Amino acid sequence: MKLKYFWNTLIGLTALLLASLSSAEIYTGFFSEKAVGGYDTVAYFTDGKPKKGKKKYKVEYMEATWYFSSAKNKELFEADPEKYAPQYGGHCAWAVGANSAKAPGNPKFWKIVDDKLYLNYNGDVQQKWFKDIPGFIKSADKNWPEIAE
Repeated sequence: MKLKYFWNTLIGLTALLLASLSSAEIYTGFFSEKAVGGYDTVAYFTDGKPKKGKKKYKVEYMEATWYFSSAKNKELFEADPEKYAPQYGGHCAWAVGANSAKAPGNPKFWKIVDDKLYLNYNGDVQQKWFKDIPGFIKSADKNWPEIAE
């Protein structure tokens, strides 16, 4: 059990370090240009679940490449990217709110609150975020402008 904790901690700290080295406002990972890991951000709103995007439906926006599962979703994003882009550039909403830090957002751990998409680092972190979503959002909204750069 201690070894598993050690590895999870090491992986988490490495991810935080890599995220902090990124200067782009949109999280794409260290060796990628894909926003939201290549998932279709519109699908969270229209299908209620994460869906992988396709190379043939992609858009360049805010120095990242966004992938979509259909031409219709691509068009919806192009018409209003701020509506569909995840908050805090796709970084973990809990990390931004709780620690004023950038951490990778995972497209499989998500929630829409007040028509805005939020991502979390993993399931454990998301459970922490669920305990006070309004408080973490308020704190993250305050913290984000300073750490977004």
